[in-house]
Amino acid sequence: MRWTKYFIPTLKEVPSEAEAISHRLMIRAGLIRKLVSGAYTYLPLGLKVLKKVQNIIREEMNKAGAIELFMPSMQPVELWHESGRFKDLGEDLITYRDRHNRVIVFGPTHEEVITDLVRNHVNSYKQMPLTLYQIQTKFRDEVRPRFGIIRSREFIMKDAYSFDRDWKGLDESYQKMYVAYGAIFKRCGLKTVAVEADSGVMGGDVSHEFMVLSESGEDLLAHCPNCGYAASIAIAECKDAAQGSGLRAQVKEKPIEEVDTPEVTTIEKVGHLLKVKPLDMVKTLIYVADEKPVAVLIRGDHDANEAKIKKFLKCAKLEMASEDVIKKTTGGPIGFSGPVGLKEVRVIADNSIKDMADFVTGANKKDKHYINTNINRDFKVSEWADVRMITEKDMCSKCNKNIKIEHAIEMGHVFKLGFKYSKAMKAEFLDEDGKLKPIVMGCYGIGVNRIMATVVELHNDKKGIIWPVAIAPFQVLVIPINYKQEDIKKTAENIYNELNQIGIETLLDDRDESAGIKFNDAELIGIPFSIVIGDKGLKKGIVEIKIRDTGKIIEVKKEQLKDNILSLLAT
Repeated sequence: MRWTKYFIPTLKEVPSEAEAISHRLMIRAGLIRKLVSGAYTYLPLGLKVLKKVQNIIREEMNKAGAIELFMPSMQPVELWHESGRFKDLGEDLITYRDRHNRVIVFGPTHEEVITDLVRNHVNSYKQMPLTLYQIQTKFRDEVRPRFGIIRSREFIMKDAYSFDRDWKGLDESYQKMYVAYGAIFKRCGLKTVAVEADSGVMGGDVSHEFMVLSESGEDLLAHCPNCGYAASIAIAECKDAAQGSGLRAQVKEKPIEEVDTPEVTTIEKVGHLLKVKPLDMVKTLIYVADEKPVAVLIRGDHDANEAKIKKFLKCAKLEMASEDVIKKTTGGPIGFSGPVGLKEVRVIADNSIKDMADFVTGANKKDKHYINTNINRDFKVSEWADVRMITEKDMCSKCNKNIKIEHAIEMGHVFKLGFKYSKAMKAEFLDEDGKLKPIVMGCYGIGVNRIMATVVELHNDKKGIIWPVAIAPFQVLVIPINYKQEDIKKTAENIYNELNQIGIETLLDDRDESAGIKFNDAELIGIPFSIVIGDKGLKKGIVEIKIRDTGKIIEVKKEQLKDNILSLLAT
């Protein structure tokens, strides 16, 4: 391909709306352009990268025994009501009414559609195991699309679905996808960490996320450098050992006392007023779980983990209580809730407060708090559980060493769905014992365009992108310093034609531009190898190979160029 015949609109200036490094570089390098918030056009260079990522995914999925199909983006809402997920996704779902007044969902995912397909065509154990996948555009009405194509409203996903007769079969299908994911990300130039994860609205009891450590990542993962334990902070385990400032067994409890805290509602402000540290306070959070109020007690310096709370309560829906519900449940206004005096409400306490003594809580009265509150004497706890966010002060639950918490970008997510969809949607098969049984399902997603952006996020320098060879838009860029000069032009054309003939994807910069502009654009778009043809070298029969990743320049004779390029591409 010739630069003058292609479409590569590079930019010198950094776009004002671009926050992440990948977003800035992908716009500047002419890979993408924003149409509206959360929706992007893939320009020719970007599309070439995207297709290479898709090809790698297809190769590894096919190798794992998965079969490709292609499902509609438009889905009838009745399927979502049948699975019970319509309310779960809420405002994230993008819907419209067609001319027949039917509600159509623009698919954010395809569990319902694939389950409907399989229940109509798979009816015997002999037809399983079966894994189907697609690469398809998805739609989610993100509240705040960010970081270009890392978090967008329209995005490309590879989603696969496995169907097995039993849990043993699911384990085997899950493991095949797990291994395939590792191979996909490695081939794309990404080092991932597989972490235990929360299944969220997808459902199921077991799931893993494949994460890439990155400062710009919106996700957080906890991992132990000592034993290798890793988990999303949504489910990362906190050790039961209390870390409070006082142990009840060693302290003579003081009398509980109500104190004035006028218009002071936050942990920080209450602590400042009463001269008490947050770790000597307990906050009472009122939730509504499947329409029933629940009080959750958390130490003042910790944050509640709603994923853990939801899993512990085994509820379909969990949300913070409204002001009216708080008033009705506690008798007091929002900001002054406490466990003392609560009646007919389930009280769940985090394990970290077990050994606390003489702590501060809300008094369920306006402008009032209790000091010297104690468990059992002043209130009862219904159940104890790990319901808080892990912190870097915590120790690993497996080996008791220090935990690290780092930002990461989610690349893929695999789920053991079990019977969530097959039971709800009656996807059944006849087993060899002659009985109807629900199909055991798994699902497996990869953010295709997110791979592309994350590679840019991690593989770059101050000059631009540094593409791994496997997904680079071109493998080689030929840069004639003065294309108008006949000897240079002829040599460039010969090299360009020869490399293309042997299957090396080559871009020829045939523009009438200065060397500086050509070099800057070459480093910006990040093609792995540049062949520089200049007057001085050419007189000696020499051209230069510049390696984008290292900046190293190799001088080679024209006759040896092809072999040198093939050798570099093979490494």
